[in-house]
Amino acid sequence: MIFLLEEPSMKAFLVEFLPRLIPGWCHEEHFLLVPHEGKSDLEKSIARKLSAWREPGARFVIVRDNDGANCAALKARLLGLCQGASRHVLVRLVCQELEAWYLAQPDALAGTYPSRAKAIKRMARRHNDPDACAKPSRELARVIPEFQKQDAARRLARLLAVDDTRSASFRVFVSGVQQLAASAGGMAP
Repeated sequence: MIFLLEEPSMKAFLVEFLPRLIPGWCHEEHFLLVPHEGKSDLEKSIARKLSAWREPGARFVIVRDNDGANCAALKARLLGLCQGASRHVLVRLVCQELEAWYLAQPDALAGTYPSRAKAIKRMARRHNDPDACAKPSRELARVIPEFQKQDAARRLARLLAVDDTRSASFRVFVSGVQQLAASAGGMAP
């Protein structure tokens, strides 16, 4: 399975998280992560990568931050970029950005940044629906001054609960990847 990603921090997250989600999966054996330098770089490369990929039957997952866009329109536009490639493609939007998935699990955040646990809990109460938070990365940086995207992605990927989260976009991502892995005959939970 090939994951086309908007940014390197999602790669750092998924390299740790996917083997937890699908036991037995190994990076570069069962899945490949292809990060891009932002949404425009990702979108420019989708059609080209889908058409040029040599492995027959390869399945793709496109992962992009929503960043406040209309979800249905954005997903339709991304699927439109896949037209004509004759590939199985799953599009998953992260609402609004990867850091919302962390905000949805304050216990994991507090475990990663124990000196900021009280402030993290207060922040989480203010954001009952983390997917609706416009800039979760800004919120996290405000409450956790030492927060760095790559480091947080690696650390939190090891701690986030697969099935106990307040983030609907995380649940949809998890479910979609599990279903795609099972339908591909790959290892599934």
